[in-house]
Amino acid sequence: MNKIEQNLVDTIKAVVKEKFDVDTDEGMVMIEIPKDNANGDYSTNIAMRLTKLLRRNPREIATAIKEGLEARLDNAEKIEIAGPGFINFWIAKTEIAGVINAVIDAGDHYGENNSGNGFPVLLEYVSANPTGILHLGHARGAAWGDSCARLYKASGYNCLREYYINDAGNQMDMLALSVQARYRELFGLDFTLPEDGYHGKDIIGVAEKIKEEYGDKWLNVDNAEALKFFKAEGKRLEMKRIEDDLKYYRCEFDSWMSEQWIVDQGMVDDALKIMVDKGLTYEEDGAFWFKSTEYGDDKNRVLRKSDGYYTYLTPDIANHIHKFNRGYKLLVNLWGADHHGYVPRMKAAIEALGYPPNSLEVDIIQMVRLVENGQEVKMSKRTGNAVTIRELCDDIGVDAARYFFLSRALDTHLDFDLGLARSKTNDNPVYYAQYAHARSCTVLSKVDKVERLEKYDLLTTEKEVDLMKHINEFPKVVADAALTRSPNKICNYIQKLAQYFHSFYGSNKIIDDANPELTKQRLALVLATKITLKNALGLLGVDAPEKMD
Repeated sequence: MNKIEQNLVDTIKAVVKEKFDVDTDEGMVMIEIPKDNANGDYSTNIAMRLTKLLRRNPREIATAIKEGLEARLDNAEKIEIAGPGFINFWIAKTEIAGVINAVIDAGDHYGENNSGNGFPVLLEYVSANPTGILHLGHARGAAWGDSCARLYKASGYNCLREYYINDAGNQMDMLALSVQARYRELFGLDFTLPEDGYHGKDIIGVAEKIKEEYGDKWLNVDNAEALKFFKAEGKRLEMKRIEDDLKYYRCEFDSWMSEQWIVDQGMVDDALKIMVDKGLTYEEDGAFWFKSTEYGDDKNRVLRKSDGYYTYLTPDIANHIHKFNRGYKLLVNLWGADHHGYVPRMKAAIEALGYPPNSLEVDIIQMVRLVENGQEVKMSKRTGNAVTIRELCDDIGVDAARYFFLSRALDTHLDFDLGLARSKTNDNPVYYAQYAHARSCTVLSKVDKVERLEKYDLLTTEKEVDLMKHINEFPKVVADAALTRSPNKICNYIQKLAQYFHSFYGSNKIIDDANPELTKQRLALVLATKITLKNALGLLGVDAPEKMD
């Protein structure tokens, strides 16, 4: 909440207490910017919200509050009651313009806030198996998770970005056999690709790198030793490719957590023992079961099968215990839509182990459909396989790829229009936003420097005020987007900011030799806009270019 809005909230609370002897709790007093400027700069519906409590007519309540506000608010030029009891405020333009220096002073840090207050969050996303290239299905979650981490950091949370490597279990055995088969193929030897193995071209690439470095060494060793090597080297090379592709996509991680390491440390055995000791399990038909129905699941789940092998759930439980043991109070997982049914059993385990039920939150990533010329694009034109993150970025650019994925809420299906993403028109939202930044840079390049002024008393046109009010909202929007993990709210903010700036630019002569004082003030507003746009785009991992092609 910016200073103007916070002052309004605090003053309204004081007046309500004075007039009605009522304490208004957090969130009771809401301040909004009216869509129509005819209804003032800010508005509140507090009178209607108090109607039931006070059992009085809302306009009568509003009249009493207005009287108290007029005696206390020095920065309000006018206060009016509208409709059923809205209270509208017209704030002194010099007060609104104070945001310009706030932005200039904060610079790259404008928008940052401490709403998170150091709260520890572990954010896990992507976590694709190390058995193939990252495809389009991973791209949306990667951009979303990375942007959420940026928002958490900007809002003062203690956020760890983690990639969980699923490197234990049968899929790794299949990786070893697949790499070995392709390796043998390179020497013209008989080979058999396992039916449940990995047949992608990336596996051929892994085998080629092994041949290049080791020659035929792994043709002439004990098969068990060879498979151990192919598993380890296959994983290393696949993870290297994944990490490189994610860096290219501007996604980096603080922690790469190995499932196999968790198993090797005995954490899975420990987790099962904890559950047994808590009476959360029972044995039936030689298997260990989790009483998950007692915690909201639709059926009980097997933890250890009768053959002695753990199910996928058990190491996942151990992994989450390890997250809590590292001091994180909120665990956030971004999972694909195919994991939707897995959420209740994981939440059941968390609750059964004694952790707060809301300490695990899972955001489901809905499907993406690539569209070009009205037709769905399912396969890469170059390889005939599913479109990869790198191929998408090479086609439309990293900026467009990230922005388009972030522009819609994660729980909605997304039609990704490739033609629109490539276009250099105002219909392309990322182009429209970046053009606003480039335009501000062009204006500022025409002067030697922009002065920080003590007052801004000439910025009074509707376009100027709209722009300043929206810039003033940025820290609040960042805090809300972090709390709700909604990078799309930043996209919405950027589009509106770009719209306000383009409108201001088209309606006002910014550099006016006949009016040097007004020129100085407008240039400062342009600089504040530039800074805010750059910072907002940065939260999405999108560049803010100074020039556009």
